Amino acid sequence: MIRVLIADDHRLVRRGLAQIIQDSAGMEMAAEAGDGQEALDQAARCSADVIILDIAMPGMGGLDVLHEVKRRHPGMKIIVLSMYPEEQYAIRSFRDGASAYLTKSSAPEELIQAIRTVAAGRRYITPSVADKLATFVEGSVRPPHESLSSRELQVLMHIGSGKEVKEVAGEMKLSVKTVSTYRSRILVKMGLRTNAQLIRYAIEHSLAP
Repeated sequence: MIRVLIADDHRLVRRGLAQIIQDSAGMEMAAEAGDGQEALDQAARCSADVIILDIAMPGMGGLDVLHEVKRRHPGMKIIVLSMYPEEQYAIRSFRDGASAYLTKSSAPEELIQAIRTVAAGRRYITPSVADKLATFVEGSVRPPHESLSSRELQVLMHIGSGKEVKEVAGEMKLSVKTVSTYRSRILVKMGLRTNAQLIRYAIEHSLAP
């Protein structure tokens, strides 16, 4: 029996995923979590085989959770299931230890196939993700945002969608000072000066939700 932990901040999404799992032979729900910290807590308690992990969650973001789960529980397999297209997070997710990356537009059958594949100890890689991984390995010129940490990338995406620093702080459950510090680091690393430039960059690179 494959035990699955669902970590997503939207209750309706969790309910839908739970139904898909419960309707699939050989699988059962181990637990669910609505934010990053709860996902870490449940991972320590529920003995899940596979975690279905959203990226955009309040507080500790999905990529931070991914890193921590792989550090604390290296045997757990993680499927990143995100609203963001592959070009934004797929390579970073695999680099940090994910076994699969799917978008939320994926068919339920593909999710079930991914769960079975990663539970068996293999990676599940869609054709579009395979193309991006091949390009990354070939050493092509990489965009400036690839130099950002996972948390810095999250802040960039929030600002890129037009949000003010105070709003970003509230959504990420960080202090305004902390978000401002991240913003300053992002500007330096990417050679930009203003929020307007960040927004333009995010739009041009499909980083704005």
